[in-house]
Amino acid sequence: MRSPLLLLHIVAGTLGMLSGFVAVFLLKGSRRHGLAGTVFVIAMLALSASGVILATMKSQPGNILGGTLTFYLVATAWMTARRREGAPGIFDWAGLLVVLAVGAVQVTFGLEAATSPTGLKYGYPSWPYFFMGSVALLAAVGDARMLLRRGISGTPRIVRHLWRMCFALFIAASSVFLARQQIFPVLMRKTGTLAFLSFLPLLLMIFWMIRVRFTNDFKQKGARSADRHWIGYAQRGSSRGSELASFPGHGADRSGSAHPQLQ
Repeated sequence: MRSPLLLLHIVAGTLGMLSGFVAVFLLKGSRRHGLAGTVFVIAMLALSASGVILATMKSQPGNILGGTLTFYLVATAWMTARRREGAPGIFDWAGLLVVLAVGAVQVTFGLEAATSPTGLKYGYPSWPYFFMGSVALLAAVGDARMLLRRGISGTPRIVRHLWRMCFALFIAASSVFLARQQIFPVLMRKTGTLAFLSFLPLLLMIFWMIRVRFTNDFKQKGARSADRHWIGYAQRGSSRGSELASFPGHGADRSGSAHPQLQ
């Protein structure tokens, strides 16, 4: 059973990273961007699910937590783009419970690693647990805010989709380029290429979030195109839902304001 599952894991990881980077650089809202985004979601869900199963078989709690967080990030980012305006449902409540549990366990493992004689917990030092735990708890805060407000729209909706997809891509990239450096040529290791490829999703995430929040181009175009964009989005339906992430010039609220928050 492990061999077919491992093959699925490898193939899904390869497709996920390739489609993820393609989607980031394609014109947002285009048909090709939507197609690449769909492939990314399917591949990443398969990658994280198979990774959790493999980690369970190998008794690797750290990888179980990482795979679960990745699955959660991709699933909630996809749902943010797919669902039309409206109140959250049971999926969102379940997601909150899952990410709260992941965050709590990550922080607990971090504390145990920091206080252990070896400085390790299941082979990892404390800082990866604290880092991933902080991300999980940050996502939980965003979920709670959305549930209390009974939905999310406008610029915060774009930001929610954006940072979750990019961070999931970062987890996949770092799991390959940093955790498995030995499979790459020595030149890539010595020149810092592997580190750059690992952190590129985070750099792109920061770039888009700054552009959405601060650039005049987004603010000016947002008010003019918001109604036009959402009418077209509703007509296309969920089959084109992945095209929500049209960051510049789309998704501002009706007043044209741009105040994204991590959710």
